[in-house]
Amino acid sequence: MNSLKKNFFYSTLYQLLSIILPLITAPYISRVLGPENVGIYSYTYSIANYFVLIAMLGFKNYGIRCVAKVRDNKEKLSREFWSIWGLQVITSSIMFVIYLVYLIVFHPKYWNIAVLQGIYVFSAMSDISWFFFGLEKFKITTIRNTIIRLIGVIVIFIFVRNSDDLSIYVFILSINILLTQLVLWPFLREEIVLYKPSIKEVFKHLKPCAILFLPVIAVSLYHIMDKIMLGSMSTMRESGFYENTEKIVNIPFGVITAMGSVMLPRMTNVIANKQYGRSGKYIEVSMNFVMFLSSAMAFGIAGIATVFSPVFFGKEFTDCGILIRAITPIIVFKAWANVIRTQYLLPNEKDKDFIMSLFAGAIVNLIINSLLIPKLGAMGAVLGTVAAEGTVCIYQTVVVRKELNFRKYFRDSVTYLLIGGIMYVLVDQIGAKMKESILTLVTQIGVGACVFICLCLIYIIIDKQNCIHKLYIGRFQRREKR
Repeated sequence: MNSLKKNFFYSTLYQLLSIILPLITAPYISRVLGPENVGIYSYTYSIANYFVLIAMLGFKNYGIRCVAKVRDNKEKLSREFWSIWGLQVITSSIMFVIYLVYLIVFHPKYWNIAVLQGIYVFSAMSDISWFFFGLEKFKITTIRNTIIRLIGVIVIFIFVRNSDDLSIYVFILSINILLTQLVLWPFLREEIVLYKPSIKEVFKHLKPCAILFLPVIAVSLYHIMDKIMLGSMSTMRESGFYENTEKIVNIPFGVITAMGSVMLPRMTNVIANKQYGRSGKYIEVSMNFVMFLSSAMAFGIAGIATVFSPVFFGKEFTDCGILIRAITPIIVFKAWANVIRTQYLLPNEKDKDFIMSLFAGAIVNLIINSLLIPKLGAMGAVLGTVAAEGTVCIYQTVVVRKELNFRKYFRDSVTYLLIGGIMYVLVDQIGAKMKESILTLVTQIGVGACVFICLCLIYIIIDKQNCIHKLYIGRFQRREKR
């Protein structure tokens, strides 16, 4: 359990840094570049990201799963790594060439920015974070990436000075991504030996990777396509609003994703060893934990949104307030579904159910986006995303309803949501009665945190069936009796 706690800490730190460090620059960049330039970055990055997603196929989830299974055998581990990475090099090289063709033949809008995004596309072949995640060695990845990203933040503040510096901003971000990938390579020699895989060994991974690539494509349809559709069907200004809205709502996902990254290799190993009792306990505790956090963050962010946006991003981004408030339900949806995905579906190789849920969400998203973006702009994209995440969450729950104890999960989750609702009302009222300022924001966060934590503690202490009560309070009481 101690190793899990450490891994969760480092994984959370890793995920949060990838979100928070860009967020540190967001107030400055929003004011210096303005909504339109922020929108141009979002639009070009989203297109480049599609090429990266295809280049990476399903390597991240597949690689973690494969490495976790053979991590105790250095010879097998070496074979798995070099054969998987060999396929990654092939797919990444193909997609980089196609991206160059796209730049030369189609000469897309904002061509100079798109060229710089090519560095990001090129970096895909050097991404081996999945290997260290599979080994549950999150410390290496976190510390090295933190240093590189912090340097990137400093460089942005030094060199990005006005609205004409968009190309400099994109170049810094692209190089930063490449360096975070390369910095992990020196640590490989401690874990594996050099091995030259055969063509057969390389391509044996193609089919299972392609299967796990399907959910990546499905997710991208409502995570990335939103921005592309906004850029094509609305204005760059609306794209800029959506980009900053997503930055804020992505903060909670850092914690949620961290939990999934830590638990996927652990659950894969537990299930491979047929320790089903441990598996059930892990799921129960994880679901309780993420619903506690997601309820706090969803209602908290919704409550402060209208004050936060103009204070943090500047007056030009005031419209982000209502967008942030509208998109917060996806925090709860994604938290719930993430536990089902990383701790049950993927470790048990129920890939089909996982894929179908995501495609259901993608179809819902595309339909709503097509109907609402031309009329509502960024709000149309927000509504499409909420509907999509809700669809995925419901679908996965229905599929595994007979295999997991959802009655217990619902009981705790509903309580946390009700407490979150109480906190939201109080926080929103504070924002309505005080003027937009940092003081108001600090007051909202302080009051909201105190109310939520106090009410949750009362619930956990009173409810003896709550798994947190059993795990900590119950254990303490039993120790006292002795």
